[in-house]
Amino acid sequence: MEELLEIKQLLQQGKIDEALLIVDELEEMSLSDKVNKIDSYGVILLIHLIKQNAESRSTRSWQLSIKNAVREINKINKRRKANGYYLSRAELLDILKDAYEIAMEKAASEAFEGRYEAEELATMVEKEGILSQAMQLIELG
Repeated sequence: MEELLEIKQLLQQGKIDEALLIVDELEEMSLSDKVNKIDSYGVILLIHLIKQNAESRSTRSWQLSIKNAVREINKINKRRKANGYYLSRAELLDILKDAYEIAMEKAASEAFEGRYEAEELATMVEKEGILSQAMQLIELG
C-alpha cells in the first residue's frame, strides 16, 4: 500500500520515470508470488501423478487433489482483465520440471506406504510422461 502512495506522490511531482520503476518492481513481485504459488500446486499435482503411475491405481482423494491443483494453477495463471496468461506453456513446464524432484521425495514417503526411497521410486515411473500428463491436465483444466 505504501508503494501506491509513493507512486501517487511521484506522479503528482511529475517524476514519471521513478514512478514507473516502482510499478515495475510491484509487477515483478506479483509475478514472483504467482510463480511460487504455481510451484506449490505443481508439487501437489506431481506427487499424486507419481503415486498413480507408480502404484497403477488411484484413489478418490488423489483425484480430488489433482483436480484442485489443476484448478488453482489455472486460476493463478489467468490474467483476469487482459484475458491471457501470466506464464507461457514453456514457463509452466519449467516450473513443473523444477518441482519434480521435490514431488518425488514427497511421493516416496507416501507411495507403497513409504517403502521406497525417492531414487527407487523414480525408476518405477517415467518422468517425461508424468510431466506431459501434468501439462495436458493443466491445458484441459
